[in-house]
Amino acid sequence: MGPKTSRPLPDPSAALTLLRSGPPRASQELAGPGLIGDVTASDEGLAAAGREAEPGDAARRAVEAVWRIESGRLIAGLARVTGDVGLAEEVAQDALVAALEQWPRTGTPPNPAGWLMTTAKNRGIDMYRRRAVHQEKLTMLSRETPDGHDPIAALVDDDSLDDHIGDDLLRLIFTAAHPALTMDSRVALTLRCLGGLSTDEIARAFLVPESTAAQRIVRAKRTLAGHAVGFELPGPEQMAGRLASVLQVVFLIFNEGYSATAGEDWMRPALVEDALRLGRLLAVLVPDEPEVHGLLALMEIQASRSIARVGPDGGPVLLPDQDRRRWDRLLIRGGLESLRRADALPAPIGPYTLQAAIAACHARAATVQDTDWARIAALYEVLGGLWFSPVVQLNRAVAVGKSAGPKAGLAIVDGLLATGELPHYPQLPAVRGDLLAGLGRSQEARAEFERAAALTRNAQERAIFLTRAAEL
Repeated sequence: MGPKTSRPLPDPSAALTLLRSGPPRASQELAGPGLIGDVTASDEGLAAAGREAEPGDAARRAVEAVWRIESGRLIAGLARVTGDVGLAEEVAQDALVAALEQWPRTGTPPNPAGWLMTTAKNRGIDMYRRRAVHQEKLTMLSRETPDGHDPIAALVDDDSLDDHIGDDLLRLIFTAAHPALTMDSRVALTLRCLGGLSTDEIARAFLVPESTAAQRIVRAKRTLAGHAVGFELPGPEQMAGRLASVLQVVFLIFNEGYSATAGEDWMRPALVEDALRLGRLLAVLVPDEPEVHGLLALMEIQASRSIARVGPDGGPVLLPDQDRRRWDRLLIRGGLESLRRADALPAPIGPYTLQAAIAACHARAATVQDTDWARIAALYEVLGGLWFSPVVQLNRAVAVGKSAGPKAGLAIVDGLLATGELPHYPQLPAVRGDLLAGLGRSQEARAEFERAAALTRNAQERAIFLTRAAEL
C-alpha cells in the first residue's frame, strides 16, 4: 500500500530534527575528491581548502557538522528547482568547498545552513548563466519579464527551497534509490546525497578504492540522466516497488555497519548511525507505511546491542554471551514503539515488521535462557512464507534447534545443503557446526567451523569460527 500523496506532509522542522539525530563523526575527514558532473572541485582545490582550515579547527568542525546535517536538505531543495540531482549535488559541493575556504578565515556565520544554501543558490545561478545551452532560455525570459527581474534567482529563492523541504527530501530518497540503478550505485548515491558522506568515506566504509566509489556515483548520475528519471515522487501504482527499493538500500547500509562483510572490523558504527538517521527521516516523511516503521524498529532494536557486541579487548561478543545490562534501553524503547506503530496501521504485515518482532523477542528476554525460541521459530516460519529466502530458513533452523532440539534444526540446514543453497555463505556451515556440536558430533562440527572460517571475509568472524573449532 502506498502513502496517501494527497495527505499533507508533516512539519518540515520535524524532518530536520531527525536529520540532526546522531552526533557528527568529527574524527573523519570531510573533504573528498571532486566527484562528477561537468565542473566539480578538484582534488587539489579540496586539499588546499583543507590546509587553509588547519588554523581554524573550530570552523572546520562546524563545516563538517553542518554539512552532515544539512546536505540532504540542501541537495533536495536544489534538485527540485534544477530537476537534476547531479547538478544539485555539484553546486552543493561547490558551496562546501567555499565554506572550507572561507569559514576558517572569516569565522562561522550566524546561520551556517542558510549560508550554504545561499552560496549554493548563487553558484547555481552562475552556472546556468555560463552554460551556452541555457543562453537562449535566459534571453527569452529576459524579454518576458520586467527590467531588473532575475528569473533564475527568483526560481531558486531561499524561501521557496525551505517551503518544500519535506517533499524535496522524500523525492531525493526515491531518486537516489531508483531501481534503474545498481544496488552499489543506489547505496553510494544515497550516502553521498542524504548521508553527507564524502567519496573517501564511502570507499572506506565499503572497503573499495576511492576511484571505485566515485565511479559508482558517476554511473548513478549518468543512469538517472540517461533514463530521464524525473525528480518526483512515484505514482500510486509504482509506490510499493519503489518504497521497497528505498528500504532495501537503508537496510543494506545498516547491515554493513552492524555486521561488516569484510575487513578487520567487526562493526562499522558510522554506517549504523547513517542508516538510523535515514530510517527516522522516512518514518516522518512516510508515516502511513507500516514497513517503514517496521524497518526502523528492527534497526533500533538491533543497534541497541552494539556496545555489548564488543568485549573489553575489542573482540566480538556473540548474542548468547552478551551482558544484556549494556544494551541501550532507550533504543529498545524506541524500537518497540516503532513496532507498535507498524502493527497499528491498517495494512498487511511485511518482512521488516516480522523481523522486528523477532528482534523484540530477544530484547524482552532478561537472560538468554528467557528467550521465547518457540515464538521466534513460528515468526520465522511466517516470514519464510511471506518472503522466501534461504537465509530466513537458516535463521529458522537456529530457532528450531533451540526450541525443538538440534536434530530438528539440523534437518532444516541439511535440506538447504541438499538443494545447493548458500554455497559460499559462511553462516551455513557455522550454524551446522553448532547444531552438530549440540548432538555430540564434535569431529563433524569442527570441520564445519573450519569451513566457515575459510569462507568468511571478515577477520573478526574468522577468529570466532577458528576458536569454536579449536574448542571441539
